[in-house]
Amino acid sequence: MTVLPGCFFSRSRTNPELSPELASQIIPAQSTAADVTELLGAPNEVVQLGLRTAWRYEHTVEKQSAAFLVFLGLRGVDTQSDRVWVFFDSEGNVTNIGTQFQASEAEYDVPIF
Repeated sequence: MTVLPGCFFSRSRTNPELSPELASQIIPAQSTAADVTELLGAPNEVVQLGLRTAWRYEHTVEKQSAAFLVFLGLRGVDTQSDRVWVFFDSEGNVTNIGTQFQASEAEYDVPIF
């Protein structure tokens, strides 16, 4: 039996990137569902809140790295996301928007003792 040391790096992305510049163009009490669709496309999730709705957009970046040293394996995973939540009234007008942009902060990291 031969045991060899090794390492790997991987990066995965989920859904298209979200643009802070496009999200900033969504203005409560002015923008509509049609405006949001034109700017961001189809949402990843639609949540019904009585007569109101909320749309969630999410882009995720996951970076993994690992090192295998004979009988010891170390693996690190960092997942960061960009999220945009847009809330609509019963008429389809934007009432609120919440954003978080952290996907670019995902890092390769192997835990060290």
